[in-house]
Amino acid sequence: MAKQSAGILLYRKTEGKLQVFLVHPGGPFFKNKDDGGWSIPKGEFLDDEDPLKAAKREFEEETGQGIIGKFIHLNPIIQKGGKKVHAWAVEGDINHLSVKSNHFEMEWPPRSGRQQSFPEVDRAEWFDVDIAKVKINQAQVEFIEELVEKLG
Repeated sequence: MAKQSAGILLYRKTEGKLQVFLVHPGGPFFKNKDDGGWSIPKGEFLDDEDPLKAAKREFEEETGQGIIGKFIHLNPIIQKGGKKVHAWAVEGDINHLSVKSNHFEMEWPPRSGRQQSFPEVDRAEWFDVDIAKVKINQAQVEFIEELVEKLG
């Protein structure tokens, strides 16, 4: 069965402009990737888990901050690798400089036998919609477009 993730597209309006909150994955594989490398805060969940609860949990794990509000369901997307991503948009405002992510361990460098710890998210940022569409994983652009449509 293909893996599935759930995430939150946080948005705010600043001086009449819509901005979305994106995170950059930590670890060595994304270190030098910018355009197309960002994502909504998200993570995998099991079939018997409520996707919205999983999305809220993953948001907190990746940012260090809880999220509340009126959640807007967005249509799921399928990423290039086959992973299905469920998402909800919610209006809010957090300081992107205060994001504190949990960590994961992996063997690095490859075949070295050494385990290293990396943050799941190494940075976060607020982007205007047009810039966000360049920065985000291309499959997730649909989330931004649907949000813009739903907000009118």
